[in-house]
Amino acid sequence: SILNILLGIKKGDIYNLETLNKRLGKQLSAEGGDIGSLYMDDGYLFFRSEPIETSVYNDTIDFEIRMTEGPQAVYGNITVSGNDKTKDYVILRELRTIPGEKFSRADIIRTQRELGQLGFINAETINPNVVPNADNGTVDINWQVEEKSADQLELSAGFGGGIGLTGTLGVTFNNFSIKNITKKSSWDPLPTGDGQRLSARIQSNGRAYRSYNFSFTEPWLGGKKRNSFSVNYYNTKYSNAYDQFGRYCKTCGDSSYVKTVGVGISLGKQLKWPDDYFNLIYTLNVQQYKLRNYERLFAGLSDGTSTNISLKLTLLRNSAGPNPIFPTSGSNFMLSGQFTLPYSLMGLTDANDNQYKLPEFHKWRMNAEWYVPIGKARGADKNKQFILKAAAKYGFIGRYNSKMGISPFERFQVGDAGLSNTQALLGYDIIAHRGYPVYSNSDPRVNPDGVQPTQYFTIFNKYTVEMRYPFSTGASSTIYGLAFFEAANGWYDFKNYNPFKLRRSAGVGMRFFLPMFGLLGFDYGVGFDRYNQNTGLKGAAKFTFMLGQEPE
Repeated sequence: SILNILLGIKKGDIYNLETLNKRLGKQLSAEGGDIGSLYMDDGYLFFRSEPIETSVYNDTIDFEIRMTEGPQAVYGNITVSGNDKTKDYVILRELRTIPGEKFSRADIIRTQRELGQLGFINAETINPNVVPNADNGTVDINWQVEEKSADQLELSAGFGGGIGLTGTLGVTFNNFSIKNITKKSSWDPLPTGDGQRLSARIQSNGRAYRSYNFSFTEPWLGGKKRNSFSVNYYNTKYSNAYDQFGRYCKTCGDSSYVKTVGVGISLGKQLKWPDDYFNLIYTLNVQQYKLRNYERLFAGLSDGTSTNISLKLTLLRNSAGPNPIFPTSGSNFMLSGQFTLPYSLMGLTDANDNQYKLPEFHKWRMNAEWYVPIGKARGADKNKQFILKAAAKYGFIGRYNSKMGISPFERFQVGDAGLSNTQALLGYDIIAHRGYPVYSNSDPRVNPDGVQPTQYFTIFNKYTVEMRYPFSTGASSTIYGLAFFEAANGWYDFKNYNPFKLRRSAGVGMRFFLPMFGLLGFDYGVGFDRYNQNTGLKGAAKFTFMLGQEPE
């Protein structure tokens, strides 16, 4: 029977009281798979099971499991408390515990994950205060939450990249309220509480480089269904700061530069099938690239204007959680396809003309991540546990017409820490590879040190295994350490593609997530394929730093 399968204890097995209680559901776990979970997911809140020893002889114990199902319960009054800034409806719309519907333990676990994913609710302290009413077969729940600061300020300066000192100023508001922006009383210090996200970022060093970014996200467009809406705008200009003799030149930027302006609009929809962890996102991107006497980014393209218009379809399934910063279980899958019109087949461009004035391509991405807890949870709150993360990523960009070159835009830059600004310039996907600089050669035997890539890959593979351990997961900060093994590489065509011919690395790192500053992190990685006897292990090692977000 199903109950015997869930119990999983057969005659002759070694007696283990802890295993017996776990299979009966007396020790609650988020994974379920026990007898208690089976009943409680079907409304039997008052279900009870007791193992009774009926006889003991020699080295054998006979058990009888006595179960009381009780009536099926339904949800009664559902309330929230502890939210001072966040409006009630923002939390209530995330709840799976709907008044009048049948009680389910799975609904409570899923609600805890959804609230934790908001980013401005402390996932570690979410408490569903369950009050059963055996007299009328209902259960009241008061969702007790603790808000945490989710706004982030970025203020930094850096020196390098051939342009000197560059300053950065950025702000992100993760619980914004755009409809209250005209109400003076709501500015404390900013209008908050509607769960919207607003972000703005400026980088500049004067004449050589400047970049503006703006984005806004409404996770519940219309307020009734989980249909997200996002818009982002960016404007970047990178000028040549040196003359032909390598001397710094203030006026060279007027005659040699690359400028990118882009707008993206996204609409997302939560799917019901195969399950409601799935989301489908439609994105329309319009980008314009202007190059004037600038040959440093792509060989063969130094002057002209290119207009890139593409439609991107993304299928997501994200069950990782409950804390989005430090997931402890679940998975995250992404499959996307990005398409332009086949302009050359329509007679709008040809190889003899400026074939890149209307770039054409089809681009495919696949990401997969798994999170698995290892060993027993430790600490006073049982929140200290090793977490194994395994990830695989793949990307490919192709062409419609074999007579046309593959687009120089939207390619894959592999290597380093993923902090390069070339993504904003030519739309590259930046794929970090710890322990290596950015490389453009597909042969792992070729050391990429000291080589400046002039073009990037059209195919890439990347595999990652991380073992993580949390030191702090509170509202004030999330800190964890990690050890990693990574393998990746890129190629220019399928003739040379070999998913097993990879550059390998391993190392350790730390992550610090602070409410006002977001993510700070560093890794110390050793690129095994960079090792040689002359420089030793030190020459194969590379320290990388990340700020704001975890790179791909």
